[in-house]
Amino acid sequence: MGGARDVGWVAAGLVLGAGACYCIYRLTRGPRRGGRRLRPSRSAEDLTDGSYDEILNAEQLEKLLYLLESTDDPIITEKALVTLGNNAAFSTNQAIIRELGGIPIVGNKINSLNQSIKEKALNALNNLSVNVENQTKIKIYVRQVCEDVFADPLNSAVQLAGLRLLTNMTVTNDHQHLLGGYIAGLFHLLLTGNGSTKVQVLKLLLNLSENPAMTEGLLSVQVDPSFLSLYDGQVANEILLRALTLLQNINNCLKVQGRSANQLPFAKGSLFFLLYGEECAQKMKALACHHDMDVKEKALAIKPKF
Repeated sequence: MGGARDVGWVAAGLVLGAGACYCIYRLTRGPRRGGRRLRPSRSAEDLTDGSYDEILNAEQLEKLLYLLESTDDPIITEKALVTLGNNAAFSTNQAIIRELGGIPIVGNKINSLNQSIKEKALNALNNLSVNVENQTKIKIYVRQVCEDVFADPLNSAVQLAGLRLLTNMTVTNDHQHLLGGYIAGLFHLLLTGNGSTKVQVLKLLLNLSENPAMTEGLLSVQVDPSFLSLYDGQVANEILLRALTLLQNINNCLKVQGRSANQLPFAKGSLFFLLYGEECAQKMKALACHHDMDVKEKALAIKPKF
């Protein structure tokens, strides 16, 4: 890390005694800047701890990264990741952390067997990934995060943290192709997960569905017929509206490509087979009379496609 090696005394002081956790708190808090409370940018999805209300400067971040790289203490590691993740919610520090070589230091922590450390590392990477330049360095972890998401306990905090990171990494089309082999797994999570997992998977799938280059991969994937239950009128709006938008996006991509649904022969049991079958058409007709105006409008926009 270059200059970070010159501040080894920080780690030596912090890892001694029961006061280590308090010391990291004091280390990373600089003087108040004119008494202003600085707030994170809107794009930060999830701050793991709200107690750190000031942006750290480059020197403090360098010390923090050195500590994170050098300590084996799980408590200190977790505290450092929380502090780093909070500061990665600010655009200035997203660039500084990258320039200090911090992304691989954080990225290595997603290999931890400690689930809390792994979650905090994913949260930090998630905030760092808001920066497009950071994504070019974070993309090397995408496939591992995908594998971990499917291996982690269903609906766990670690699984959700991984899904949030993947969602940020697919906001643009640049890295979506890295998820091409995991689409079936995402649909499985969508159908088996709880409400929070369903919403997060749908956010990710919506990103993919906006890209015409991903349309064929989405439509060809084998999906359990229970998928169509997402279009039942009693489904929570935060899920139902996203499921409708998924179909709407796919229709739009087909239109961009100059293709119609009846021109695309996909295997029985595929997402295409479900979305453009008679059962789905009947559900769209029913949703066109839905009591919620947003649901009704989306269903009416989709209905002419059938």
